[in-house]
Amino acid sequence: MPRARRWIWWLITIGAISVGYAGWQHVRVAGAVVSASQHPSQSPAPIHVAPVERTDFPVVLNGLGTVQATNTVTVRSRVDGQIEKVGFEEGQMVREGDLLVQIDPAPFQATLNQAIAKLAQDQASLTNGKQDLERTTILSRQGNATQQLLDQRTANVASLTAQVQADQAAIDSARVQLAYTTIKSPLTGRAGFRLVDPGNIVHANDQTGILTITQLQPISVVFTAPEQQLPAINDALASGPLKVTAYSSDGKRRLGEGTLKLLDNQVDPASGTIRLKASFDNPDNALWPGLSVTTRLLVRTLKDVVVVPDAAVQRGPNGLYAYVVTPASSAELRDIKVGQIEGGLALVEQGLSPGERIVTSGHYRVQPGGSVQVLDGQQRRTTAQKVE
Repeated sequence: MPRARRWIWWLITIGAISVGYAGWQHVRVAGAVVSASQHPSQSPAPIHVAPVERTDFPVVLNGLGTVQATNTVTVRSRVDGQIEKVGFEEGQMVREGDLLVQIDPAPFQATLNQAIAKLAQDQASLTNGKQDLERTTILSRQGNATQQLLDQRTANVASLTAQVQADQAAIDSARVQLAYTTIKSPLTGRAGFRLVDPGNIVHANDQTGILTITQLQPISVVFTAPEQQLPAINDALASGPLKVTAYSSDGKRRLGEGTLKLLDNQVDPASGTIRLKASFDNPDNALWPGLSVTTRLLVRTLKDVVVVPDAAVQRGPNGLYAYVVTPASSAELRDIKVGQIEGGLALVEQGLSPGERIVTSGHYRVQPGGSVQVLDGQQRRTTAQKVE
């Protein structure tokens, strides 16, 4: 029995020692975790920086617009007749004066020939009438012809003269009708779908037309601007033409550059906007009628102002701020006042000075007064890269 009790006491002692050791390990690990949480790593925050620069800043109004053809013509026949020839292909660029459609000219040529023959007939009658008048005039002076006969011959010459003039007018009309059988392009542009095939009869009163031609060079873009910007636009127009740049609807692709041509004569009270029209040379036909585009109207350019990349501007509970990298490689939180943001650049009105370095990325690791590390090989975002 005493020996059995000794074994029991040994087991109890060993268990107590094991439990105590485990508790001590737990306390030690928990303390290490607490210590680590209370004393985080003080390694510098990796960042990218850019310099605060003084340069020119464009003041731009962004808008949405639609491309419109400068001129669109629906080509119709001005005479009735059968189409003999079609001189264009659908979608072809046609020049002003190019043959589009030839209508059978035979009936109109016959009408012209008849008018010419009638003129010759009446001219012969007029010549004979004038000779009769001359003879009657001589006989009347000699007393061998009555005054009534003289008056009749005079009236006959006047009537034949008028008839000759009418014949000449009929010839001119027939020539015009004959010319209408040759339909030529009234402008330079792109032909649309052909609406009538060769061999069909066309009429002067047809409403559908033969085809539509759209002028692409130059071309127009109609867009809108807020009514609040109307005074600034008018002031800028007084100094000269304003540049307008057109981009694709997603704003990624530049489609062309033109000039502002028209400011509408009234503001739309429903939307509070005013319509504007710009003209583009469109040499590469990048602008197409009906295309939706985004526009950038350059109102003016501010000279020698302080700008920074827009990525440096952060928003906090007290407003806008930026982190300035000090010579000691620490981050200084600086409250700033920003004007317009355009083309990836922000116009700084207050809070920063040219030459200072500001943080453009890695803000989530930066703490006010904390140390920072400028990463090597960073891409310097300059004004030239930001503004086109």
